[in-house]
Amino acid sequence: MARKKNGMRLAAAVIGISALALTGCTGPAATPGGSEGGETGTTSAPITLGTTDKVTSLDPAASYDNGSFMVMNQIYPFLLNSKPGSAEPENDMAVSAEFTTPTDYTVKLKPGLKWANGSDLDSKDVKASFDRQVKIADPNGPSSLLGNLASVEAPDATTVVFKLKSGNDQTFPQVLTSPVGPIVDDELFPADKVLDDDAIIKGKAFAGQYTIESYAKNSLVSFKAFDGYQGLLGKPANSAANIKYYADSNNLKLDVQQGNIDVAWRSLSPTDVEDLSKDSKVAVHKGAGGELRYIVFNFDIMPFGAKTSDADAKKSQAVRQAAANLLDRQAIATQVYKDTYIPAYSYVPQGFTGAIEPLKDMYGQDGGPSLDKAKAVLEAAGVSTPINLKLQYNPDHYGPSSGDEYAMVKNQLEKGGLFKVDLQSTEWVTYQKSRVTDYPAYQLGWFPDYSDADNFLSPFFAKDNFLGNGYDNAEVGKLINEQRVETDRAKRTALIEEIQTKVAGDLSTLPLLQGAQVAVAGADVKGVESTLDASFKFRLGVVSK
Repeated sequence: MARKKNGMRLAAAVIGISALALTGCTGPAATPGGSEGGETGTTSAPITLGTTDKVTSLDPAASYDNGSFMVMNQIYPFLLNSKPGSAEPENDMAVSAEFTTPTDYTVKLKPGLKWANGSDLDSKDVKASFDRQVKIADPNGPSSLLGNLASVEAPDATTVVFKLKSGNDQTFPQVLTSPVGPIVDDELFPADKVLDDDAIIKGKAFAGQYTIESYAKNSLVSFKAFDGYQGLLGKPANSAANIKYYADSNNLKLDVQQGNIDVAWRSLSPTDVEDLSKDSKVAVHKGAGGELRYIVFNFDIMPFGAKTSDADAKKSQAVRQAAANLLDRQAIATQVYKDTYIPAYSYVPQGFTGAIEPLKDMYGQDGGPSLDKAKAVLEAAGVSTPINLKLQYNPDHYGPSSGDEYAMVKNQLEKGGLFKVDLQSTEWVTYQKSRVTDYPAYQLGWFPDYSDADNFLSPFFAKDNFLGNGYDNAEVGKLINEQRVETDRAKRTALIEEIQTKVAGDLSTLPLLQGAQVAVAGADVKGVESTLDASFKFRLGVVSK
């Protein structure tokens, strides 16, 4: 196995654009009430962020994407959270959180918490929030992160006990800071179904740094600082904030240049970033990141999938392995992304504990493609060529270069006549809903919920995983559960390595590229760099001008 020696900081210094922020000058700077991080007074100047990321749903049970989580981070409370510049869980709505037994994780809430609508925020809300995640189990939601949760108890108004299936879960505090962690008002949100956005806005069940004052979905969201927020981040740096949505990254770039928005976060092309880096009014910064871009295979409807007329598990695996042998990741990274991404040969990005590169050893030739190996694996399985493969990508959510990226993937797969690729694209809101049922193979990207290798394993390869792609390997599932509760660091690392190797043989997904976070900030905007650093979240409340 080829082991990675570079740390996250080194990786961030040489790899590129996954979640980026660009900040333009917007006129005279407002003076913040103090230093960033929330322990300050609040200014009256609003901060405006622009993005091409779309909101799927404001209900935490129904969305598991950057665009939705961006808004949730501003409006919902969490039991645990992380400060800008850190990925370590700390108390947010909690005053304490600890294992009281190996399988009991007990959280004590701050007393007297309130929702913006005036209702009490107590342990009943917390229990209901996690119970409904498990019960609804929306295919586009983050409930897969709760695979180790057996039940939730609320013995009194300020005490919550999470009963875990396996003891000493080393990832559970991080899970509480992730997209499955927002707390919702049990008097507003149904226990067994998703609540629509308009009802959420009307119910004002907010208790984060901000409340939503007006909401035009995927057009403009306006926020107002919430005086009742008692969490880790403190008072926001700005009393008001906006998120403006763009269908075209060219318009996003133009508004950055013209100073019409203060911050742009996802997504501009590498060429756009290169151009803007030459602008004397802005400075380019890079932060830690762990984005992976990859192809997902649907084990049910891909060629020879379990629900096709010619289902054959061995032939289906051979198709995936042939694709792995044909891909030239370095060519994509260089020609499409100007080396702002690096090739990815595993499921855990370099810089994370346990990261190895089994795909480099198992497929292709020295990290490059091998037509001979692709032919051999298909011939051994008795697969006739060309293989007709429907491949879907999204043109807006993962940046404007996705079209060029997947045009190269198509060309690489069709080399030698082994594949005939039907390449199609769909806009994000439809894409997010259709990917589980309609696409035999499709583009997806992953931005970590928390800084641990498990976040690249459990959501994808545990039973009933987030992908919903029909993959289920009992041995891999067992190893995932073991690593999660292993307290010996060396043993846990070995388990993480073993999981990567086994999944590389199955090829449930096919990793392509690894990226980092990039920020470009104007002189009058503060806090962007620390917000991007390590926590993988963007919070309007710590960005000021």
